[in-house]
Amino acid sequence: MSEFVDLSIKEAGSLLRRREVSAVELCEATLERIEATEPVVHAFEYVAAEGARRDAALADREIRRGIDKGPLHGIPVNVKDLFYTKDMPSTGSSKTLEGFVPDFDSTPVTRLRHGGAVLVGKVVGHEFGYGINKPVTRSPWKEGYYPGGSSAGSGVSVSVRSSYASLGTDTLGSIRVPGSVANIVGLVPTFGRVGRAGVMPLSFSLDTVGPLTRTVADSALVLQVIAGFDPADGSSARRPVPNFSDQIGRSIKGVTVGVDRAYFWHEERVRPYVAEAADRVLEDLKAAGVKVVEFRMAELDLVIPAGVKILVAEAAAMQRRMLRDRIDDYDEPTRTFLRAGELLPATHYLTAQRVRRVLRDRMRSVFEQYGLDVVVSPTITDTAVPVEQMMEPGEGGLAPLFSYIHQTAPTNLTGQPAVSVPAGFVGNYDLPIGVQFFGRPFDEPTLLAVADSYERIHRWWDRRPPLTP
Repeated sequence: MSEFVDLSIKEAGSLLRRREVSAVELCEATLERIEATEPVVHAFEYVAAEGARRDAALADREIRRGIDKGPLHGIPVNVKDLFYTKDMPSTGSSKTLEGFVPDFDSTPVTRLRHGGAVLVGKVVGHEFGYGINKPVTRSPWKEGYYPGGSSAGSGVSVSVRSSYASLGTDTLGSIRVPGSVANIVGLVPTFGRVGRAGVMPLSFSLDTVGPLTRTVADSALVLQVIAGFDPADGSSARRPVPNFSDQIGRSIKGVTVGVDRAYFWHEERVRPYVAEAADRVLEDLKAAGVKVVEFRMAELDLVIPAGVKILVAEAAAMQRRMLRDRIDDYDEPTRTFLRAGELLPATHYLTAQRVRRVLRDRMRSVFEQYGLDVVVSPTITDTAVPVEQMMEPGEGGLAPLFSYIHQTAPTNLTGQPAVSVPAGFVGNYDLPIGVQFFGRPFDEPTLLAVADSYERIHRWWDRRPPLTP
């Protein structure tokens, strides 16, 4: 059954509906893959084998009766350990919540279950999604290398085929960074598109829930299931949910793509081989009939100082009680940054939020002025690096952990949808490179159409990591 785990969600769903494979077979193949890969990558916090088998058997009975719950019906998936699950521990990958099992599901998990998805378990993230400590998860592309964060287990599990999709959270890049280094797709919807009730917050004004999948088409299918207004989330948007797959596969001739080289191709931050890979993407898009327009948005230089201030202040506020009661249970790096957040003056936080408003307004005007449909950039400034180097200062004075978010943080502050897709490999170890597309708020269909068009040119996602179980 090992061949089943290489299927995309779209392919597996088609076989399920034609009765050429069963949900139980997909589930067993996934559980076997988890057992084989976990000793190497350590992606899972908790494996729900018994519950997954029960849900898969139910899905088969429903499919035989002609019930179709949607594109994830019978498909094995997992979620980051920040998502409340009423039948599994929900610890935020932290000792402070060890053994905690909530009595309700988060909104995204509820929607997965209503859509017939088979939940195989919870995956590792950085502690409470902060992205500071070193999780046990390791890259399947090179031993001892950083797996991306904070949705580390999400990216790795999809990459090694121990799940067809995973739900992660993205605050300043925590879906797209692991997507880039794992050679998979990481989609961040428009802020407010997916409800967050029951998802442990890191930064309540920046956090966004989204899928990590092997293909762009699969990300559209997962988003179809989890999107929609959430009355229990005060930031949820009352917007109609379109068919996110509607424009997948269409011609992108005539689409206008924007490029800010001064920021996203910054020669002191972006490695030359990453910049060259992104340039090749632009050439492929031009060959497909896309118009590429260069612009300069100087305000982007304010993204990192503003975004980090918002993050550390809101994270400290969310963890304040636990920091008092269970301070010794935090990993030291997390504890240090949380306490630093408590010392941040309120004037700095408020100024950062004002800067954010300027960035949002300016980005909107840039899209209008140049008639942009999407903007393209390298997803991160480099490939993965050894775990022990993540916090060491590199070129330009920034540690890799912080230089990575240079590329991804802008859309978190502006609330725009963004997606990272595989864009090739580099170096003696063939480490993955990602390219990022971001678009207009609530226009995920156009964004996904452009990303899918590029993905179909090369199909980098077909390549498996050189993991040896």
